[in-house]
Amino acid sequence: MHTKPDMRVTVAGVELCSPVIAASGTFGYGVEFEDIVSLNRIGALVVKGLSREPMVGNPSPRIIETPAGMMNAIGLQNIGVRAFVSDKLPRLRKAAGAAVIANVFGFTVDDCVAVIEVLNDAEGVAMYELNASCPNTKHGGMVFGTEPDALCDLVTRCRAASERSGRPLMVKLSPNVTSIAGMAKVAEESGAQALSLVNTFLALAIDVETRRPRIANFTGGLSGPAIRPIAVRMVHEAANAVSIPIVGMGGITRAEDAVEFMLAGATAVQVGTASYADPRAVENIANGLRKWCAGHEVSRVSELSGAMQR
Repeated sequence: MHTKPDMRVTVAGVELCSPVIAASGTFGYGVEFEDIVSLNRIGALVVKGLSREPMVGNPSPRIIETPAGMMNAIGLQNIGVRAFVSDKLPRLRKAAGAAVIANVFGFTVDDCVAVIEVLNDAEGVAMYELNASCPNTKHGGMVFGTEPDALCDLVTRCRAASERSGRPLMVKLSPNVTSIAGMAKVAEESGAQALSLVNTFLALAIDVETRRPRIANFTGGLSGPAIRPIAVRMVHEAANAVSIPIVGMGGITRAEDAVEFMLAGATAVQVGTASYADPRAVENIANGLRKWCAGHEVSRVSELSGAMQR
């Protein structure tokens, strides 16, 4: 038995002490969890999506439980990138351990670039995660990540902006597409240095008594264990289509789920919805993965990536 397997992985040149990462939107700005989770036990944390200006989000109800998962339409509520840099990032810098990944979004390409430019001048960020699942308001609301030309323009310009700081750009892809492999290729060819997938699936839930949508926003994003087999399939397809690292996510609640994503081709994984049920889920899964590797005589966790047998 390997009592101390090597849990390090490298994503776009950034070395992580564990492949288990806290997903954006489920871990606040990181500082909220510093007394709950040992940040030196997880590989990284992705902060809540950051926009050019503060956003209040959607009206309630905006989060509901579903069979084997949940739906949300939070509306990307956040304090804005400047407040994050001044109020949250200094505390994160003092917290030893996990790398900080800044999730960036906007409703125009200019918005996304502006957020990156503010972050470029701040210390303590290891990488950017570009949310490509936002509607492009300049082009009729079409989601960036569902249209190849829009995704290409977004990634190209954001990569150019991120290069000033030397920080890698990871692109978070929408799963609501016909070919995830095709969109993965577009992102890679446009300059993405890593990909994260999948984001939530567009879903609708109706209250049969009131005959009204259960989410005030009408539709919401479905996440949790219900989507995991689809997410694993998409990670596998994307990993076979590109040569850059993949960070997989979608319904991970235990170490074995993380192993499944890595066998499908992921270099690392993100844990999201599980944190709502257990605030220490990310740390517990990271610890569980280390024990799983030791028990299965896996000396380096990186050996699991793409090791599915056919």
